[in-house]
Amino acid sequence: MDLLLPLLLVALLIPMFLGVRRQKREMAKVTDMQDALKVGDRVVTTSGLFGTVVELDDSTVDLEIAEEVVTTWLRKSVLEVRNEDEATDTEAVEAEDAVPADTATPAEAADDAPRLTKD
Repeated sequence: MDLLLPLLLVALLIPMFLGVRRQKREMAKVTDMQDALKVGDRVVTTSGLFGTVVELDDSTVDLEIAEEVVTTWLRKSVLEVRNEDEATDTEAVEAEDAVPADTATPAEAADDAPRLTKD
């Protein structure tokens, strides 16, 4: 019985310790990625905005989000760098999820729907 409490504490502390280590590793990866940004990189911000890096500073990054539209962001707001391989993979998945052109239009689907009135 005297051994139960220390064993229980160890059993609870080990997963917590491993979780903290994993979180630190992930933060280090993100920080390294943000430090390695260069002009021309296609990036995604934490708010989901896609852009291309046009200028870098120590704490900020200028992103071109449309032709001739440049916005300034904190480096910490860059979530990921997108390379061309990932972009084509994402486009392929989106194309598979697209609705085929030969499906029924909403008006046709409404005609086939059961009616809730007595008419």
